[in-house]
Amino acid sequence: MEENVFTEVHQVKAGDFASAGEASSHFKRVLKQLGIDGDLVRRASIMSYEAELNLVIHSEGGELKLEVSPEHVRIISEDVGPGIEDIDLAMTAGYSTAPDSVRMMGFGAGMGLCNMERCADDFQISSSKAGTKISMTMNL
Repeated sequence: MEENVFTEVHQVKAGDFASAGEASSHFKRVLKQLGIDGDLVRRASIMSYEAELNLVIHSEGGELKLEVSPEHVRIISEDVGPGIEDIDLAMTAGYSTAPDSVRMMGFGAGMGLCNMERCADDFQISSSKAGTKISMTMNL
């Protein structure tokens, strides 16, 4: 692990729409307190919110991690199943596997992964039936 890395981890529960957005809001406050540039804070907020909602909607729970070093800001989302069956298809703008009940709440438009990738300088995603890991890095 790198030296001088600030790290925070938040557990995110599956289906917990009442708490959805709390981790990403906290990360935004932390980044502002650390003096991170406003555009980077905005991008990190988008990435973390989209990742957090994906954890709530599509996973069986997981964690959202913020890492800040002198070189980068990194958001890591890691969940426990069921995984993404077709990552290429899931990366297509507008493609969604969210159930109608979630869409009725205004979520699940199929833009989350696209927005995360667009905001990151480096975007990595891996998935299996055991879970999905997304790493999004912005260079400082």
